[in-house]
Order: sequence, then C-alpha cells, then structure tokens
Amino acid sequence: MKRIPDLDPFWQQSEPARDEARVDVRIDSDVVVARQKGSELARRAGFTGSDVALIATAISEVARNIVTFAAPGEIAIVVIGNDGVGEITVIARDQGPGIPDVDEALRGGVSTGGGFGVGLPGARRLMDEFHIYSRAGEGTTITMTKRCVDPRHASRRPGHCTLKTPRPAAIVTHD
Repeated sequence: MKRIPDLDPFWQQSEPARDEARVDVRIDSDVVVARQKGSELARRAGFTGSDVALIATAISEVARNIVTFAAPGEIAIVVIGNDGVGEITVIARDQGPGIPDVDEALRGGVSTGGGFGVGLPGARRLMDEFHIYSRAGEGTTITMTKRCVDPRHASRRPGHCTLKTPRPAAIVTHD
C-alpha cells in the first residue's frame, strides 16, 4: 500500500516501536486486528475494564468507515505514558473520496452507507479528543486521543481528564 503523505514523523518510521502499532485496513478482518491491537495498547497505557472496550469500539468505528467508504487505509495507535498519565492516540488515514460534509457526518443519524450513522459521532463521544481533516478526492485523517490518569498522580496533572469523564471535542477541517 502506498503510504499517505506525511503529516507527522510517526508515519516515516519503517517499524513501530513497542508501544505503537500500525494496521493496514482493507477488509473486515483488519477491523478486528486494529481493535485487538488497540485493546492491548490501551491496557499497557493503564486503561482497564470498560475503558479498554470504549477505546476498542472507537477504533472499530473509524476502521469500519475505512473498509466501507475508503479502503485501503491505515490505522496507527500510539501509547505515551509517564508519571502516572497514560495516553493513547489513534490516527486513521485513507486516500478515499473524502467526506463531502464533515459537519453533517458528525451530527449523528446520518449515513451514506446504509447504517445507523453512529460511527464517527460515536467514536467522537468515546474519546477525549477528536480531530478530523477531510478533503474531497484526497481522503480523510482522523486523530483521536483518550487519557488515563492514575489516581495516585492525578493532582500532578491538572487539566487531564479522568477515564470516567469523557470530554468530546472536535476540530473539523475540510475544503
């Protein structure tokens, strides 16, 4: 698969480091692989229980969109953790047709693929940060992040959300 033009140094690495994973997304089974790798890395970042499932679900939603609308694509999952704060970031990229109306796609209940229209809005609600960039004819990049604060260190990191308090936010860019 041709790599999508570089927007950050992660994509220039030939092999992911121990707390990173990359999955080429073309077919349904790739959605499962991306979800499994996300779950594994989320646990490594300090997430537990239902929060691991939430992250895996968000990954499934964006991977499913790649398979349905824009295959092939790629998902990168990166874990950053230090001093009691774990963070997982998921970057989903494709070179598909792009999303004609990103605001409409994020509204929920809107589907061009025959589904219920919960994919992108659902992923947005499950993560702490959600950024989407889409350009017609060039594809879409979604970056979403979830943070985990170890309660023993929470006072050291004011401003970081806890796992039980999601803060859906979106930065939308499209041309």
